[in-house]
Amino acid sequence: MNKILTVAFALLIATPAAAQQGIEPLEVKAELAELGKRLFYDTRLSGDTSLSCASCHQPDKAFTDGQALSDAYTGAAHFRNTPTLANVGHRDAWLHDGRLGTNLNDVAREMITETYLMNMDMRIMQERFKQDPVYVQMFAAAGMNEPSNGGARNALQAFMRTIASRGAPIDMGEMSPAAQRGQGLFDGKANCSACHSGNRFTDDKPYNTGVPDNPDIWSDPERHSAFVTYAKFMGVENYMNLRQDLGAYIRTRRPETARRFLTPTLRELTWTAPYMHNGTMATLDEVIDFYNQGGGDDPFKDPRLQPLGLVPSEKADLLAFLQALSGDSFDTDAYVWRAEDYDYQLIENWRDAQN
Repeated sequence: MNKILTVAFALLIATPAAAQQGIEPLEVKAELAELGKRLFYDTRLSGDTSLSCASCHQPDKAFTDGQALSDAYTGAAHFRNTPTLANVGHRDAWLHDGRLGTNLNDVAREMITETYLMNMDMRIMQERFKQDPVYVQMFAAAGMNEPSNGGARNALQAFMRTIASRGAPIDMGEMSPAAQRGQGLFDGKANCSACHSGNRFTDDKPYNTGVPDNPDIWSDPERHSAFVTYAKFMGVENYMNLRQDLGAYIRTRRPETARRFLTPTLRELTWTAPYMHNGTMATLDEVIDFYNQGGGDDPFKDPRLQPLGLVPSEKADLLAFLQALSGDSFDTDAYVWRAEDYDYQLIENWRDAQN
């Protein structure tokens, strides 16, 4: 069996073992996930073929990009930090402001078509697929008559559902004594678990913690233009003069929800610096110091944020616990598209043999 099928079936076969060592992968059709993987790395999903999904979601960085503020389509730049895609199939809300729900298909549509992201007309994208014999074969192997926009989004969704954390010390029972003490602080004195709860260490809800705005958003003309485009589309008043990211306010239009952002997952933290929705904190030590002082200064800050009074040894233990939430790199054959490893004729032969 060629590598494309071996890897695909391994995603399903390995599920029980993976579930014991991290987040349980969601069951998907193997051929659909393999199609989604190729699409994820294909720059033809962007209007001018300059960007792929992987341009900002890189597997060796737990599907982030290592930048404070991410890139965007030619002529623009983004105004937020790239969130990790680790375990995204389990999320209850999407984007830092939470404006998209649980449907990964909707997320894929927005990322591909939004003008300051990938700026793709899906009618053109579909024709690009139809002109590629490899895609014709892969769509057929995944059970579709021909390449289509809906099929592409379903395939991307299937691939993203396979991105699951594994091998973290907390899952393997290998936490150091310092990390174990840090877990006690996390659940107790520091009260991090009030929001960072569950197996993914997030409640998927928005909060205002007083994170300061990143001035680069407005000093960089390309980032500012993207921010204005977004704010105008979301119906924000006085968007030309706005100098703050309103976060979840765009969903509610209630002043008290301004600058609320979704609780990020703490999985894979060692791979995903810098931190916060706008990348204003470069290290986990900075994040710990920020919350130890009770968060930032904001009139709508969540009242639960108060100075913690952690001493240096406690901060070190808490850091050790946070580091224990990161596992193996995603820079593996299961998650990276390597065209030279695929024999496409074997895909067609295999499909014919099933009929």
